[in-house]
Amino acid sequence: MHTRKITFDNASGHQLAALLDMPAEGEPVAYVLFAHCFTCSKDYKGVVRISKALAAQGFGVLRFDFTGLGESEGDFAETTFSSNVDDLVAAAEFMGGELEAPKVLVGHSLGGAAAILAAHRISSVVAVATLAAPANLNILAGRLRSQTGDLEGTGEAVVVIGGRSIRIGKDLVDDLETVNMREAVSRMGKALLICHSPADRTVDIESAVEIFSAAQHPKSFLSVGDADHLCSNPEDGRYIGTMLATWATRAISPS
Repeated sequence: MHTRKITFDNASGHQLAALLDMPAEGEPVAYVLFAHCFTCSKDYKGVVRISKALAAQGFGVLRFDFTGLGESEGDFAETTFSSNVDDLVAAAEFMGGELEAPKVLVGHSLGGAAAILAAHRISSVVAVATLAAPANLNILAGRLRSQTGDLEGTGEAVVVIGGRSIRIGKDLVDDLETVNMREAVSRMGKALLICHSPADRTVDIESAVEIFSAAQHPKSFLSVGDADHLCSNPEDGRYIGTMLATWATRAISPS
């Protein structure tokens, strides 16, 4: 397989950085758009391994940094969950114009929730896969508020996510509290694969149960054993990517 750097503009005019993982030979079976987890980047090891495993199975995969993260332009403190969804739509539009419109969305953690919301707006997508996605964004909003003593007064605050300090805005927390994930899942109208580990200590396995319950058929569930939230074990990432490829192949070309 081979990888090349790409940039594209989002709706706000910020240049977003991306990497395109492609099969070693021939045209891709289909294109996949990958959304990374909250405050992460396209270069997190779990994301890279899953993406490369998909490419090894014949898929083209675009993974990018959301606004203000990784190598992308913009101020993360000015972003919201809704702007993340907008970034996904912008990425899909870029792919449709320069490559081929994505048929599959893959989202990790909060990126999985964003993928579910974005799927409504990307007509080319026929299948969505989530990995360790939360079913209730109010829980994340509550955790963020618990770290921000004067968020209401200042409009911004520094929180600690995964051991890293990062500045967030009040609009992000407010926006998370408006999202009805159950409704979004139930009306998505795409094939859905929910990947989750019973050992996840960041997003409980009950989130997978709630999402699966809300989803319409066709829907599938993949238990990823004792994988941690970031899929830091190399074998977990490769396993998830390989299984995603098998599922996606059937989802986009049902027999």
